[in-house]
Amino acid sequence: MSKSIVGICVAVLMSATATVSYAEGTAAQRAACTPDVLRLCSSEIPDVPRIKACLRRERQNLSTSCQAVLNELDRAAPARAVAASVRS
Repeated sequence: MSKSIVGICVAVLMSATATVSYAEGTAAQRAACTPDVLRLCSSEIPDVPRIKACLRRERQNLSTSCQAVLNELDRAAPARAVAASVRS
C-alpha cells in the first residue's frame, strides 16, 4: 500500500513537470506533499487528477512545504504551456 501511495504522489508531481531538469526536484516535491495527500486526499487515491484537485482545494490546509511545491508548479505552468504549444 505504501509503495502505491508514493507512486501515485510521484505521478501527481511528475505529471506537472515538462522538462528533465524540472523533474529533478521530484523527490523533494514528493517528500513535501505525500503526508498531505495521505492526510487530506486519501479518498482520492489512486485518481491522480482528483488528487491534484484535492491538493489545490485544500491548499490552505497544506503543510508549508507542500504549499511551496504547488506555488512552484503554478509559477512554472505558463512556461510549460508555451513549451507545449511550441512542440505542437
